[in-house]
Order: sequence, then structure tokens, then C-alpha cells
Amino acid sequence: MSLIDTRTPDPKRLISGATGDWEVVIGMEVHAQVTSNSKLFSGASTEFGAEPNANVSLIDAAMPGMLPVINAECVAQAIRTGLGLKAQINLKSVFDRKNYFYPDLPQGYQISQFKQPIVGEGTVIVSVGPDSKGQFEDVEVGIERVHLEQDAGKSMHDQHPSMSFVDLNRSGVALMEIVSKPDIRSSDEARAYMTKLRSILRYLGTCDGNMDEGSMRADVNVSVRRPGGEFGTRCEIKNMNSIRFIGQAIEYEARRQIGILEDGGKIDQETRLYDPAKGETRSMRSKEEAHDYRYFPDPDLLPLEFTQAYVDELAAKLPELPDDKKNRLVETLGLSVYDASILITEKAIADYFESVAEGRDGKVAANWVINDLLGALNKAGKDIEDAPVSPEQLGAILDLIKEGTISGKIAKDLFEIVWNEGGNPKEIVEARGMKQVTDTGAIEKAVDEIIAANPEKVAQAKEKPTLAGWFVGQVMKATGGKANPQAVNDLVKAKLGIE
Repeated sequence: MSLIDTRTPDPKRLISGATGDWEVVIGMEVHAQVTSNSKLFSGASTEFGAEPNANVSLIDAAMPGMLPVINAECVAQAIRTGLGLKAQINLKSVFDRKNYFYPDLPQGYQISQFKQPIVGEGTVIVSVGPDSKGQFEDVEVGIERVHLEQDAGKSMHDQHPSMSFVDLNRSGVALMEIVSKPDIRSSDEARAYMTKLRSILRYLGTCDGNMDEGSMRADVNVSVRRPGGEFGTRCEIKNMNSIRFIGQAIEYEARRQIGILEDGGKIDQETRLYDPAKGETRSMRSKEEAHDYRYFPDPDLLPLEFTQAYVDELAAKLPELPDDKKNRLVETLGLSVYDASILITEKAIADYFESVAEGRDGKVAANWVINDLLGALNKAGKDIEDAPVSPEQLGAILDLIKEGTISGKIAKDLFEIVWNEGGNPKEIVEARGMKQVTDTGAIEKAVDEIIAANPEKVAQAKEKPTLAGWFVGQVMKATGGKANPQAVNDLVKAKLGIE
């Protein structure tokens, strides 16, 4: 990992200790499983959830005489990822053997890339926030490299009282290791970085980002120092598969290291694990260095070479990425940066919104998707893919509001009915008599009755015109929310003789 410090200390990112302020320095190594039907060097399936050892070829099991053959789609996916990270694409790269012994690594080595990776330096712009004023702060996080490597299998220690089992389904699955520069300065930035990186990969279609399935996980390097000082000794927190836990682990680890240093101790470079139940990190082993792995070029694989024309062809077919989409939504639909930032966090949310917004008022659509739909999903603990209200149904509700068929209040009730029961919004409005009352005669009758019943309020409203809102509220209540709010407002003011 690069030791070049590219950021100056930010006072609001510093951590207060007993002897003064400290700065946390974070670098991340993210392992992202490449989206492909077969493994990096074999034709075995990558399907998740298969029976143990069902997706294992002779190559994955490291049978004698088996030779790896590179999967061209995995190479293309790595290049797409590099382009999405605005990184240097290396037209020549080399596969190396990373030697270590572990029961779920049949070969006794991992085929990876060391000095000559497929992707070089790049950049990710991370939006941190919003703050108390609803503002986001953009932070630039450098990418050191992206390299291709094969995954190991999985050891299972909870299947038998005295033996461990090994599942090789994951053995040989293609991974992209995305290594950041040590540019991250807080747990908030780390969470935002992981969120943004996962979003980019999902937009590109190069990794599904399903952290709960292990297809995206991170090793988090944490050190502390006095603001602007030399880098401290780092500890690596291994195999983090939750963005929330990443933030918690960094908070704990930074405090742990600060406590040791302020007590006159020193930090041992080591690999640690995070225990979410206890909210703490614990030592796993001393940290290995590159020379411990005895890297050397894999003799079974030629250097990986391709042309710039091939890279350009892949670049021409890339989808719109989150930052570009955010800028377009702001410029063409007039959305605020805040609203656009929320809508582009997940590709599925952005796709849902754009389906609702097509041919409609973008700001109105954004308001309903963010406040009503996402609010309801969050409350119900559901993802956008499981939303009970489809884009077509929400769009129909917005059309009914625009046509004046229903009021905003009725629309909220209609949304709840569709959420719980489904159905066609227009048909529901017809069947349940939910249409807005636009007959001025009927509205005027209700206004007259409210005014006649509240002479004291009438006198007060003439002195303080803003009290007209009370009459509007009473009329809406009396009509079950069906009266046209604007018509009610105009009639109330006319009857009270106020502007």
C-alpha cells in the first residue's frame, strides 16, 4: 500500500485523546467476487447456495496435472471495473503464486497478481454526509491497484464436535482485490467509501455486492498518529462483510490504539478480527509481509496481454455510472444534490425513480420515492426489489394528483392501500369513492357551515389572516379530505374577506 500522504488533517475528523488530538488513517483492501458464470481458471459454476463441494472441478481441487485456463469474461470484468474507477488499465499483467498453507487452499498457493496487476491507480469520489445542514462533503480516495486472484475454499468448524469440514465451492472463484490508498480519515468516510464502491460495481455489473453472501468483503487497515505526523503502525481487521460493522470496528480499533500509545506502549502490527457481539476487535495473528508469501510468476500462465482497442471497446459499452447519473438528474430534472445523491446510491433505486419520473415532474417523483416509498421500505425492513408498490402504481398515483382527481392527502391514503393490498390506483379511487370534491357548491356549503359555527374564530381571523388556515383544515376534515385544497383556501379567504 502506498505510503504517500495525500491529505492534510481536517479538524472535524480528529479524535480527542487524554493527551491531545489524534488522526486515524485508514486504507481498505476490498475483495469483490467477479460476476461470471464460471470460475477464474476453470469451467465450474459460481452459483451461490449450492450443496457443499458441488461446484468443484479437478482444477479447483488441485488434482495432479491440472492446468489453469484464464476466463476471458473475468478479465473483461476487471477492465470494466478499472474504467469505472477511472484507473490506469495495464495492457500487460502477470499472474503470481502467493504461497501459504491453509486447509481450504488445495494447491498450497493462491494464483494472484503482485507487482504487475491488471489495473493501476485510480480515484473514487466519496460523498460524506449529509451534515446538520443537509450538505454533503466530497472526499477523494485514491485507488492503488486492482488485481485478479482466485478465492480459497471455506473451512467450517461448527459442523462436528471434533473435526472441521471443507467446502471447495468457492475455491477458484474470481476475485478483484481493490486496494485503496491510505486516504480515509474517519469511520464515516470508510462507510461512505464502501457504499460508493459497491454502488459502482453494481452499476457496472461486475460484482453483485451482496456482502451477506460473502461476494464483497473488506480487510480494513487502521493506524493512528498525531495530526499530520508520520504514519503509525497499522493493524488489519480481516474479513469485514458489513458496512455498519466496518464503521464500528474502526471506531473501536482507533480508540484501542490511542489508549495504548497514550499509556506509553507501542502498537504491534497484526491481523485482528471484529466481534460484533462484543463490539471489539481481537488479535488473530501477527501480520504477514509480502516476502512471507514467496511470490513468483506462475509458470502455468503466460503474461496476460490485450490491446488498447479492446479496452476502448469495453469503455464504449459502459453503463452510466453513479456520479454521471447524479449530475444528469440535477441538471435535467432540477433535483437538489441531496435528493439526487440519495436516489443514485443503489442502481435499483435509481432505476425505480427514473421509471416513475418518466414523463412526469421529476421533483414531485423524487419527493414521493424518497419520503414515501423509501421511508415505508425502511420502516418495513424491505429492499427496493421487494417494494409492494411498483413504479407503475406510484406513477398512476402521481397522475391522479396532477389531474386533480385526488388531493395530496388522499394520495397518502391511496399509497397505503396499494402498499398493503395492491391493485390499480385508478380503480381503487373509483371503487372506494376517493375522488376529490371539486364541486364549488358542495365546498361552499361546508365552508359556510364552519364559519357559521365559529364566530369567535372569524373575528380573530380578520385580525390575524394566517388563522384562515384553521378554517381550511376544518373544512378538509369535514369533507374527509376530499375537497380540493386550493378551492377551499380561495373560498375561505373570500368568505372571511381577507387577502
